[in-house]
Amino acid sequence: QVQLVESGGGLVQAGGSLRLSCAASGGTFSTYNMGWFRQAPGKEREFVAYISWHGITAYVEAVKGRFTISRDNAKNMVYLQMNGLKPEDTAVYYCAAARIYGSRWSNDYDYWGQGTQVTVSS
Repeated sequence: QVQLVESGGGLVQAGGSLRLSCAASGGTFSTYNMGWFRQAPGKEREFVAYISWHGITAYVEAVKGRFTISRDNAKNMVYLQMNGLKPEDTAVYYCAAARIYGSRWSNDYDYWGQGTQVTVSS
């Protein structure tokens, strides 16, 4: 059983930056593929980025060039650096862990955090 706890959300003006963190415990973190998803009010949860256990990354087109996902296996942490934030990035951001490699589908993720709110004002 893996527990995930996100932090780092908040209110920021458009063009600003935030760094989300996700602390993992209770499992062999280095063997999991990690993802970030987000859910805006009234919308379905959507894929943002993933990083494989060996460091391969992928992003949704809307955040390419602005967001960077990374992980520190020694600290059981995964991060999402968000630059150039836009009002449309406003959402609850979730960290998730999957045994499946390279998935953008939320159903493939086995463990989820509680989410952290990101609000971008215009």
